[in-house]
Amino acid sequence: MKRILNLFIVVALASSALMAQQQQPSAADVAALMQKVRDLEDRVVILEGQLRQVKAQQQPAQPTATAPATAANAPATQPQVTTEQGAAGATQGAETVRLGGAGGAAAKALNPDISVIGDFIGSAGHNPNEPTPSFQMHESEIGLQAIVDPYARADFFISFGEEGVNLEEGFITFTALPKGFVAKAGKMRAAFGKVNTLHNHVLPWVDRPLVTRNLVGGEDGIDDAGISVQHIIPAPKNWFVEFTGQGFRGDSSDVFRASNKNDLSTVGHLRVFKDITDNSNIDLGASYSRGHNTFGTDFLTNLYGVDATWRWKPLQRSIYRSFVARSEFIWRQQDQPAVLSCQLLTCPGAALGVQRAFGYYASADYQFARRWFFGGRFDHSDRATNAALADKGGALVLTYWPSEFAQVRGQYRITRYAEHFDAHEGFIQLQFALGAHGAHPF
Repeated sequence: MKRILNLFIVVALASSALMAQQQQPSAADVAALMQKVRDLEDRVVILEGQLRQVKAQQQPAQPTATAPATAANAPATQPQVTTEQGAAGATQGAETVRLGGAGGAAAKALNPDISVIGDFIGSAGHNPNEPTPSFQMHESEIGLQAIVDPYARADFFISFGEEGVNLEEGFITFTALPKGFVAKAGKMRAAFGKVNTLHNHVLPWVDRPLVTRNLVGGEDGIDDAGISVQHIIPAPKNWFVEFTGQGFRGDSSDVFRASNKNDLSTVGHLRVFKDITDNSNIDLGASYSRGHNTFGTDFLTNLYGVDATWRWKPLQRSIYRSFVARSEFIWRQQDQPAVLSCQLLTCPGAALGVQRAFGYYASADYQFARRWFFGGRFDHSDRATNAALADKGGALVLTYWPSEFAQVRGQYRITRYAEHFDAHEGFIQLQFALGAHGAHPF
């Protein structure tokens, strides 16, 4: 403060001398005096800003001993600092002490990224096997995602339907394990094939394929509490190879059912990815899953799957043109009593029988304008409990994206059920998103 007062005295004396010479001043003298005044004012501003920073950093509990020396030894050639910059520096220094060194970003660390996605569907047509309401708020998904610490992140997806609330996924991911391993723990969708891993709002269709509905648990699919471990396997010639191994509690829709704590289910998935050209790539996968089914501990269900995806997106026209072809083949082998009418509780010694079912889908989606997509899908699938009954069908889809936060989709679906009747249905879907929703796996 003493130095600042001395500078003010010098400024006052210089101003007095200037006023005294105003009777016969020369232009050179006036210019020299004004330059000296400006230089002195600049030094006062610099010292004032440094003084505010020092005061803000000095706290009664933890005084800073080196700060005054730093301010006193500031070189005269230091760049100019305005009063506003000095005040900003003082505010920043105060936040640093108050928030433990994280500054204003520490407040954000306490709040996860929050998003809400709405899925509204209107339908028309008649389908006695799978009836749907004329209008429904099919799903409202709330996502809570955040970095836990430098070693892990957490993701929670809560689904609100018209009939209740469901935790679709909620898991922690450990991203800094040795040897490049990535581990998850919580409730999650199993890495079986492609469709089973997808949330409703990222599907390229309004519904899920017949093979998913008949053999892999439908909309819920294999979605259970457990652990997951992923590892990238070194591969030559720019091939990406990843293996995922998962263990679950053993309760997943009508696919697996645990009768006791030892009835766990397992899932294994091998993924191979490669860029074919600058504009296209191929994604191949093989899946296996095993668990106990609804008939009891002694009855197992085995699932085998193969999936393939080919993508084309030209670099020069990437926002206007693209093409994606998908296909998935699934085999299901289920142990069950030889006589299904016999209940296990009344005849536990029933002979063991094996039911084998197969299904697949093939689809293609073409982007013909910046916001327009057109696609089609063909389905075929046996029934899980009676492979003699097989359903097949197809769908045509037209999708429009008003923006990246909204989507309007129309779909026509025809299904020929094993009971020898056709179901013709039309769907209109409106999806919209609020907030920051993290990207799903590619």
